[in-house]
Amino acid sequence: MSGFTPASSMPVFVHRSRRGAELVLMILALAVGIGAYAAVGLGVKEEIPVDIVGYGTWLVALLVAAHIGVRLLAPYADPVLLPLVAMLNGFGLAVIHRLDLSRPAAENADFAGQQLTWMTIGVALFLITLFFVPDHRMLQRFTYTAGLGAVVMLILPMLPIIGKEINGARIWINVGPVGFQPGEVAKVLLVICFAGYLAVHRDALALAGRRFAGIDLPRGRDLGPLLMMWAISLAILVLQRDLGSSLLFYGLFVVTLYVATERKGWIVVGGLLFAGGVFAALSLFSHVRVRVLTWLNPFEYYPEAVNGTSSEQLVQGLFGMAWGGMIGRGFGSGQPWRIPYANSDFIIPAIGEELGLTALLALLLCYGLIVERGLRTAIVARDDFGKLLSVGLATSIALQTFVVVGGVTGLIPLTGLTTPFLSYGGSSLVANWVIVALLLRVSDQSRRPLPTAPSDEDLAAEETQIVKLDKGAMSK
Repeated sequence: MSGFTPASSMPVFVHRSRRGAELVLMILALAVGIGAYAAVGLGVKEEIPVDIVGYGTWLVALLVAAHIGVRLLAPYADPVLLPLVAMLNGFGLAVIHRLDLSRPAAENADFAGQQLTWMTIGVALFLITLFFVPDHRMLQRFTYTAGLGAVVMLILPMLPIIGKEINGARIWINVGPVGFQPGEVAKVLLVICFAGYLAVHRDALALAGRRFAGIDLPRGRDLGPLLMMWAISLAILVLQRDLGSSLLFYGLFVVTLYVATERKGWIVVGGLLFAGGVFAALSLFSHVRVRVLTWLNPFEYYPEAVNGTSSEQLVQGLFGMAWGGMIGRGFGSGQPWRIPYANSDFIIPAIGEELGLTALLALLLCYGLIVERGLRTAIVARDDFGKLLSVGLATSIALQTFVVVGGVTGLIPLTGLTTPFLSYGGSSLVANWVIVALLLRVSDQSRRPLPTAPSDEDLAAEETQIVKLDKGAMSK
């Protein structure tokens, strides 16, 4: 009995919301965003931007609103996620502004202003999501509705009136003067669909079939969902010519399926289907062959295009990162505007040229922390749907970052996706703010203190009160 600690003397663990820590980190994130904006003005024009007060005030108002929203609507949510996202978004705005300043005055480019508008919409949807989704488990009721909605979103760009093709990919729709990528909305809906479906059917899909080379392969009758997702991914690649979204959606499903079942066989089968799809795409579709050829031999197709194929974008990005070296040349001392679409697809090489490998590693560390916090949320989640939802959301950011950075550095073929929170692109930015809101909602639900059982003293006091009331009633 000497090792036994009485309940009365056991330490009491107090659940802290950690919103104060989040506020401190938000201040640091604002310092990075506004400081980078000022550094751009000093580096390019040798003066602090005249609009820095208005810009800084608006950025502070947006992020303070997001912090207050989390404090009121999700008080126990992860304290690190929101500051990381705020820092990336603010820093991306500064880099986009730097690229705007490098354009001729006649173009009157203001992509940074447009991105700030999209950020405002993203923060508004972030708060709306937290308000209308008080419990993430309510989303499980919309499993098949979300799947149907995702399919509709993927079909919209193929419609003849609203669908629009840009740079060879038909992934856009026009709603009045505004262009939008429905695939970004489909990404969020597919994660909800995958999590809801696998939370219910995980036991059946985890059953082992034949054993090969020490790996239990799935049963043939259970391959239906994987084959359907594989077919959808190939359809996106063929009809919309969007290699990035095809890889993202398929990889997202395979990873979520593996986490749900804990069967390596699904990785093996998914990898074989992926390899077969890549081989078929290379044999049948010229736009896929072009991506692979310019990846394998980028300098062969530069500076002169060969048979209409050019690798200028990739080569200029590689030149820029090589010129930047370890610590970069500083804002205003490089030539990132030489890279086509530097503010969207190739913002990573633009940063590498002027801020060097050190800045790129810091940014990759931030993305790694976002994914780590998402996976940590999955670990502590108290229900299967919340675990799979967190895994899917974190994996979507991880895969998107990997294919973008891998493409611009020559590790894998270019895919055409944007870097989350950094690149110019309203569709991606808004969707990723919603992803962060859902991660915070699951985190809040998982970290929230459980209701405690009444102590013996409370039960005794309540019983005494009931006896007194009974005696009083009998005396009357």
